[in-house]
Amino acid sequence: MLVRLLYASRATSPMIASVQESILEQSRARNPKAGITGILCFSGNFFIQVLEGSRDEVCDLYNIIVRDPRHQQVRILSFEEIRERRFGNWTMGQVNLDKVNQSLLLKYGERAELNPFTTSSHATMSLLEEFIAAALVVGRTG
Repeated sequence: MLVRLLYASRATSPMIASVQESILEQSRARNPKAGITGILCFSGNFFIQVLEGSRDEVCDLYNIIVRDPRHQQVRILSFEEIRERRFGNWTMGQVNLDKVNQSLLLKYGERAELNPFTTSSHATMSLLEEFIAAALVVGRTG
């Protein structure tokens, strides 16, 4: 059975490029073996991530993330059983926020900023899908 988990968290320290790369490298190395696909966004001190895969693998990975000292205030925004993956072409895609049009952010949020704690899970998922449609996701695997 496939599931999709959407969560958000806050970074415990400033997200410098080396920390971001470390997270992505770990994800891209571990996720294919576990059958997990997804997408990861960083914005300021926020993480937004979608994980797709088997229920056990996704839940196990989420529990690792909750205990990761780089994350705080880890919140599940959505968890659902799915028929197919939306992010199946990414072992862990990354959104290039430097290329995001501010009006796209304003379309789904109160302000032209990415803040998953002030938007609904549906709005956050729609925004991520628009990132894909606008080719703002890097790290495609297939």
